Parts: sequence; C-alpha cells; structure tokens
Amino acid sequence: MRKVKFDNVLVKPAPSFDEPIEMLKACHERIAEQCATLEKLAAHLLSHGADEQAQQASKNIMRYFDVAGPHHHADEEDDLFPLLNETAKRRGSPVAERIESLLGEHRELEAAWAQVRPVLADIAQGLTTPLERSLVDRFVNAYRNHMAFEESEILPLAQAWLDHRQLAKLSAAMVARRTVKPK
Repeated sequence: MRKVKFDNVLVKPAPSFDEPIEMLKACHERIAEQCATLEKLAAHLLSHGADEQAQQASKNIMRYFDVAGPHHHADEEDDLFPLLNETAKRRGSPVAERIESLLGEHRELEAAWAQVRPVLADIAQGLTTPLERSLVDRFVNAYRNHMAFEESEILPLAQAWLDHRQLAKLSAAMVARRTVKPK
C-alpha cells in the first residue's frame, strides 16, 4: 500500500478489498481500537455511570463485534485458513496445527464476547451496570494476543505464499460476505 503525502504529512490510505491481507490487518486495527474503547468505558463508568457517552460507546462496540467481528472470523476461517492449509500441505509446512489452534481461539473469543455483550447492552440502555475489569481484561488480552500471532506469523505467510489467483478468491469472498442481498 502506497503512502500519500497530504499537507506535508504522510497518509496511509485505507486498504481496499483488492488487498485482502492488508484489509485483514486493517480489521485488526479496528478491533484494537474497539478493545481500547472498551477499556476506557470500564474506567468511565466508575465516575460517570451509564451517561450518554457510555451508552454510545457501548452501542459502537456492540455494533462492531456483532457484525464486523463475525465477518472477520469468517474471512479467516472460511477463506484464508483453507487457502493457507492447502498451500502448507504442498510445502510440507506444519502451519496447519497452528491454524487449528487459532480456530480454537476464535471460539474462546466468541465465548468471551458472549459474556461482555449483555453488560454492554445494559449500559447502552442507560443502566449503570458494572463492567468488571477481569471480564474486560480477559476479552481484550485474548484478542491482542490472538492478533499479535496472526500478524507476526499467519498474515506474513499469506502474503508470501498466496498467489494472485488465491488473493483474488479471498478478496471476492470477503466482498460477497459484506454485500447486502436484496430480499
């Protein structure tokens, strides 16, 4: 991805689905932002309760992890990981074992979200419900560790291993997943 100079500042444009690996990295950045907001929300609630700002933050976090989060997991599970497993078999690489572990981590992340979400739903409705620090820490730390491994090991492999045809297939699947189908 090319950086563009704007008012003497280098700006990195948002990736497009034509760059599916960069798009997955950008998703990780948005997940990290939502996790940081969740941590701030826990602190905010202690002194401000479920005020308008807390309600909006809760809604935003829920919207992200209810919609974009599942899409991101599906991008990896349904499309990226199978492509990597296929290539790993040809190369004799043991990466398939680690991908299996990542799938387990996705289930753990989903279970952690299922615990956090009802509290956020209460806050979004204006109820001052305590957002337990241990609950937030478990969710946020699990996501951060998961993303760190994917970014240091899995996404670089994808960038190195997947050819143009495979990247196009990944891109098309990501776009299709997010396309609203008329009823």
